[in-house]
Amino acid sequence: MTGSSGAGPVRPYVITGGRAAPTRDSLALETLVVAEGGAEDEISLSPECGEILALCGQLLSVAEVAAHLSQPVAVIKVLLGDLIDAGLVTARPPVTAEAAQHDPALLKEVLDGLRQL
Repeated sequence: MTGSSGAGPVRPYVITGGRAAPTRDSLALETLVVAEGGAEDEISLSPECGEILALCGQLLSVAEVAAHLSQPVAVIKVLLGDLIDAGLVTARPPVTAEAAQHDPALLKEVLDGLRQL
């Protein structure tokens, strides 16, 4: 992401319009984001937001978006917050540790049921 005048990289505070914090606190590094189709023609997007939408045609984490665009995570979180607010991107929160734990008894019941098929 460089300035159109060729004068060098665009400063992060310019990209975010001087904002240092995203509109939402729920964007962790591992939060998955994906672009929603359609509405981007109705609003004007910054070049950086356009790049994010192009990348997020597939499911990516916030960290992956930042890495692909070679921008600080804080900048990407601000821009993703704007895109989410505009309905152009959907975020899927990371799975919590409690949700990731499986009940062994339930898994055994499922396995037993599959064996009976």
